[in-house]
Order: sequence, then C-alpha cells, then structure tokens
Amino acid sequence: MHGVPDRVLLRHLLEQADGSRLEAARRAGVGRTTMYRWVKAGLLDEPLETIQARYHPRPAVGTKLDRVRPLIQTRLTEFPRLSSVRLFAECRAAGYTGGLTQLRAYVRTLRPPREPLVRYETPPGHQAQVDFAHCRLPWGVRYALLVVLGYSRLLWVQFYPRQDLRTLLHGLEACFTAWGGVPRELLFDQMRSVITRDERLTGGGLLTNLELARFARHYGFKVRACRPYRAKTKGKVERPIRYLRENFLYGRTFLSDADLNAQVLTWLATVANPRQHATTKAVPQERFTQEEQPLLHALATRPYRALALPLPPGGDRPTTGGSTPPAVAVERRSLEVYAALSAVGGEP
Repeated sequence: MHGVPDRVLLRHLLEQADGSRLEAARRAGVGRTTMYRWVKAGLLDEPLETIQARYHPRPAVGTKLDRVRPLIQTRLTEFPRLSSVRLFAECRAAGYTGGLTQLRAYVRTLRPPREPLVRYETPPGHQAQVDFAHCRLPWGVRYALLVVLGYSRLLWVQFYPRQDLRTLLHGLEACFTAWGGVPRELLFDQMRSVITRDERLTGGGLLTNLELARFARHYGFKVRACRPYRAKTKGKVERPIRYLRENFLYGRTFLSDADLNAQVLTWLATVANPRQHATTKAVPQERFTQEEQPLLHALATRPYRALALPLPPGGDRPTTGGSTPPAVAVERRSLEVYAALSAVGGEP
C-alpha cells in the first residue's frame, strides 16, 4: 500500500524525468496504473498537509477478550504460574467465546520476561560431559555411553549391555585412548555409579564413588556432577543423545553388539564429527585436532587396575600406548606339599 512518502517521491521524480510518467513510476517502485490514477486525480498537486490530514489512527476495536481481562489479571496475581490452557478453561466457563491464541498472547504480556539463557562455554581441553542413553534394540536394551568435549564438541559413543561403574570406567578409558589425552574435568549426571551422596543443597559436599575417585586420580581429571534437576548444566551432551537417536539409530539395521559399535564408530568418523556444529559453526574434528587435542593431559603410562571391580567380559581393555608390565608366573603347589614342608622344616 502506497502512502504520502511515495507520492512525494513520485512528484520529485516526475520533475527529474522531465514529465516522463513511466520512468518516474519505475524509479518510485509503483505500478504504472497507480501512477496514472494519482496524476488523473490530482493527488500529486495537493499540498502535503492536505494529504496527511486524510491519514489518522483507526479507532480501537473491542475484542472478545476484553470481558475476561479482569478475571485473567486477578487469577495471575494470586497464582502467577497458572498456564494459558488452564486460564482458557476458566474463561470459557465465565462466558469467553474467543480463541486460545489471543488469550495466550495477552497472558504473555502480563508475565515477567524470562531471563535469557546464557550458554556456558569452556576453554579447550578443560571439560568433557558424560551421560548414558537408554536404547532399545531387537535383541534387548543397550546403553550408549556418550562423551562430548565441551570446546570442540567432539563426540565419542559406544554401546554396552549394562549401565554400571565397570562399564563407565572401561568406556572412559577407551574414550581417552581414542582422543589421545584426558580433559581436566568430567561433568556427570547424578549417576549411582558416580555420586554416592550429594549434600551440596544442605551446605555439605559431594561424595564421589571411591573407585571412580581412584580412576580420576590415575588419569588426572576432576569429577564434577550436576545439581539435581539441572539438566541444562550439561546440555552439550543432552542434545547429542537426541542426535544419536534420530541420525544414527533410526532407520538402520544392526546384526549384533559388535556390528552396532562398529557402525557407530564409522558414523562418528564420517558424519557426526566432520559436520558443521550448529552452535559453534565449526567442524568438531577440525577444532579438536587444531585447538583442543594439544591441550589435553597426557594418557597414563599404564592401564587402570580396579581394586573392587573385575575386568570386562573377555578381559579386553584398551591400551594406552605405554609399556605393559611383564606377566609374572606364579608357581602353584598343593596343600599336601606345604604340609610335608612344615613337618620336615625344609624347602623343596
């Protein structure tokens, strides 16, 4: 719709174009028919004050919502967290015949603005976030262990039949080996295998599983845990869980656990880590190689040996590139031999 500014511009352009109406209309961005109609009606020759006097604000039109505005204000004053759907039901009971959309827009003007979400970023090599994802497969439930580096967003995933401390330690050791280093701290959820007691809300401290604490000292990282009901604290690993379900698990066929883990490693190397990350606008693999990997702590010189946990099934354990202690042969003797030695007081 064309108003006063277009008419003033068209009058000026007509003077510059020596009366060429077609050229003036083209420069002003109005249609030829509109321009001819304005010239024929003499609108270009009228004083500017006369044209502007024709334009005035439209009078306010009442809406169906006006009748229930006092009710909404009263209810929100008494109960500020009432939802728009709940208020809509109450207003309908009071005779409101309008729709939910305009009621929701009005309620939004009455509520205080939400605080903007501030994304907490960490420097390179500082933090990785860890979480498990429950996945249902044709042969049973499997748990995906996800570890995400906070700076580069490099993702590591493997699937396990259990969600316990032994799985966590074995997976983290494999992850550190794949990265060639260890971040300064790991952020966990309130897992039973990680936190035995969290007394921070009552002024106390965080009690970490002793086996995990020993594992953390062995690899040189600090254990951190989110506060209860604060999932946004570790949002860098929460979003990849949905990404894993939608981009990897959905629509694929897997033959076994070995095939599942082999395919997810291929997916990480060809899809997840080489893509441009939506938040950082950078490629995780490139950012990791160029900026974050050089700042990771060096791997331990030997694998971790748990005190209270058995080795994983099959005894497979990722190597860390350090020297492995030589196997010690232990000679086994029967109890009868030791009884005879005790009787004669000699040595075999």
